[in-house]
Amino acid sequence: MKKSIIFILPDLEAGGAERIVTTLANNLPRERYIPSILLLRKEGAYLDLLQPDVEIIDIATERIRHSLKPILLEIKRRKPDIVFTGFGEVNAYLALFTKLFPYTKFVARETNVVSKHVTRREIRFFYKFYNAYDRIIAQSNDMQQDLIKNFGVKKKKIIKINNPVDVSFIEEKLKESVRPAAFSVQYKNVVAIGNLSARKGFDNLLKVFTRLKDQNILLHILGDGKDKEILIRMKEMLGLDHVIFHGKKSNPYQYLKYADLFILSSRYEGFPNVLLEAGTCGVYSVANDCPGGIDEIIKDQVNGEIAPIENYDAFADSILRALNNNKNNNKELIKETINSRFSKEIILQQYDHLLWNL
Repeated sequence: MKKSIIFILPDLEAGGAERIVTTLANNLPRERYIPSILLLRKEGAYLDLLQPDVEIIDIATERIRHSLKPILLEIKRRKPDIVFTGFGEVNAYLALFTKLFPYTKFVARETNVVSKHVTRREIRFFYKFYNAYDRIIAQSNDMQQDLIKNFGVKKKKIIKINNPVDVSFIEEKLKESVRPAAFSVQYKNVVAIGNLSARKGFDNLLKVFTRLKDQNILLHILGDGKDKEILIRMKEMLGLDHVIFHGKKSNPYQYLKYADLFILSSRYEGFPNVLLEAGTCGVYSVANDCPGGIDEIIKDQVNGEIAPIENYDAFADSILRALNNNKNNNKELIKETINSRFSKEIILQQYDHLLWNL
C-alpha cells in the first residue's frame, strides 16, 4: 500500500530546504509514495524542476503566522499518512497540533542550528512542544546536539540525515558552462556563494580580503539579499577593487567550474549545500570554523580546510596557501570525497528507510 506524503514549505525559491524537498518529491519511489507539496505561495525557481506527478497545494498565504489554519484544514481534508515540514518557523507552530491527527505521522526537518538561528522569543517558545513530532531530522551532529541540549528534544526522536548532492544535475549544468567573462586568466579566481545577510558572514570575508589587496586574486560573490547595499558600501570604503558582486545566478556551477578556490564564510549553517556543490565541481574549499556540519564535510587537506575567519590574518594566509598548493587541484579526488558520502542515491535511501518505517 502506498503512503501519501505532504511536504510543507513557504515557497520553492532557490534555497537549501527547497532543494531537498524538491529532490525528495521527485525521487521517492512511486511504488511506495504519493508525494505532494503544500506551499504558502506557489512561486519559486524550483517549481520548474518538479516531476509532473507532484501535486502542488497552494494555500495562497503571505504570512507564515496566518498559514496555520489553512495547513491544518488541508491535513484534515486529505488525511495523509505523513506530513513532512521543512521550514523552522512552520515546524515550531505545527508542533502544537500534531496530536489532532493520530493517524498521521509528523516529521520535522530542521534547517539550521536552532539556538543560533531562531532568536525571536515567541517562536522559541513553540520548541517546548517539539517532542510531539514522530521524528525530527537533524542534518548534522551540531544540529542534533543543539536540539538536545538547548531545547530538551529527546535523543530517540532525532535522526541525523545529511543533505544530499544531486551529482547528475550538477554535471548536466557543468556541460552548459563556459568560463565567466569576469574570470581573468591573470588572476586567481575565488568564489563565495550565499544570501547576502549577516548569517553568511560576507562582512568578515571582506575584512579578510583587505589583507589580500596586493595579491592577484579576484573574489566573486554570488547571491542577493537584504545586506547587499551595506556590503557594496563596505567594499567601496575598504577599497576592495578586486571584489565583484555578481548577484544571484541561475547556474552558479558555471562559476564553481572555473574557480581556483571556494570560500564558506558563514557564522553558522545547518549542513551547507553549497559546500557539497563546490566539492562536486571539484573545487577545494576554505571554510569558517562554525557550527553546522562543516567538519563532517571537509576532509582536512583533501577537499578543503577549516579556519576561524575572525582571525583575519590567519584566514587570509589559509587562502594564500590553498591557492598556491598544487595538491589542491586534484578535482577527481575532491569530487570523490563528496560523492562517496553525500550523493543523492545514498541520502535518498536513508530518507526512504525513515519514512517507510514510521
